[in-house]
Amino acid sequence: MMTPNHPTALQQWIEDIDEIVQAEVNGHDRNFELEATVRRMLELLGEDPNREGLVRTPLRVARALETLTSGYTMSLEKIVNNAIFHEDYNEIVSVKNIHFFSLCEHHLLPFFGIANVGYIPNGKVIGLSKIPRIVDMFARRLQLQERLTSQVAQCLNEILQPRGVAVVMEAYHLCMMMRGVEKQDCLTVTSCMLGDFKTNLQTRNEFLELCGRHSLKSH
Repeated sequence: MMTPNHPTALQQWIEDIDEIVQAEVNGHDRNFELEATVRRMLELLGEDPNREGLVRTPLRVARALETLTSGYTMSLEKIVNNAIFHEDYNEIVSVKNIHFFSLCEHHLLPFFGIANVGYIPNGKVIGLSKIPRIVDMFARRLQLQERLTSQVAQCLNEILQPRGVAVVMEAYHLCMMMRGVEKQDCLTVTSCMLGDFKTNLQTRNEFLELCGRHSLKSH
């Protein structure tokens, strides 16, 4: 007899098939080893992985982790997709308020915020939508905010060879909010300035002034 906490084998099979089909629709194969690891983690935390609310948790967590770390398998070449164009423009190009999510590599807890990215072309510009995609490629990994900021800047510098690149990131870190120091209003700000943004104070200040209008604190 089926009880609320013990679904029948048929019902469980249908639910499992639903998850598997959805995973296949999304182009993902199941990672059974990762699922088993999550199941074992639940046991070590004193939980019962067989209870109704946790039966499919290993599958969900495995799929979530694969999504959150999908940047490892992204191709910069496919992201850019030849969207670099010759253009005689020599002022700041800026894409601001790019929301991102990442995982702190120290505690595997999320940090999230906005990225403000700018560059000064040197004969070439990149399709604007490619900049948020590049941010996502590096954010969807186990990260440090400092490294993430530098990687985005260095990547744009390499593919565009511009006169300068500037990246400012602001983020809230759950490893500081939920545990440890437990400060809910601490905002971490990192920057990487290359080329003219590093050597020209006026250019740098122009970009930082633009960033200030799109700060998390101003939302």
